Amino acid sequence: MTLIIFSSLAVVIGYLLGSISFSFLMGKWIKGIDIRNHGSGNAGATNTLRVLGVGPAIIVLLLDALKGTAAIWIGHWISGGLPLVEVLCGLSAIIGHNWPVFFGFRGGKGIATTIGVMATLAFVPAFFAGAVAILAIVLTRYVSLGSIIFTALLPFFIFIMERPVEMFWASIVIAIFALVRHRSNIVKLIAGKENKIGAKKAI
Repeated sequence: MTLIIFSSLAVVIGYLLGSISFSFLMGKWIKGIDIRNHGSGNAGATNTLRVLGVGPAIIVLLLDALKGTAAIWIGHWISGGLPLVEVLCGLSAIIGHNWPVFFGFRGGKGIATTIGVMATLAFVPAFFAGAVAILAIVLTRYVSLGSIIFTALLPFFIFIMERPVEMFWASIVIAIFALVRHRSNIVKLIAGKENKIGAKKAI
């Protein structure tokens, strides 16, 4: 019972960590804006790049990834390394990033936090999926396409590399999250109207 209570607390902490929107905070700090009202309207690293520039985008990317890593380690420490608790903490951090309680449930698309989560849970599968995604971004300049490819390949690599079943099902959920959060991007990709990396919109 005690383990269940503390594990549940770890999941809640993971959500609260994920709910810290570094993109929003960076926009307020640098330009006094709500970044969700500029560029693509997304509170994430890619829109930070578009609106605020390379430096802030890198910082946001790293901090968002660290949220996922921190959530996993909290779950590991509290549960003694139970994969299910670690996975739930990671998923809760992604949910927090996408739907943050501190910012009216208007967050990002969860990819940077997913990178942190999956690199901590299953580094090698995440590395291979990430390598393919980066190649896709380099060739097409569509970050959204790379993000979708990354999350779509995670279950495949986790399965063939025989990682714990909890990680496999978590990767399925993450892929669904990515599709839901990128549904407007998918429509634009099909129509040939998606923004390419490097394109900026005026504030």
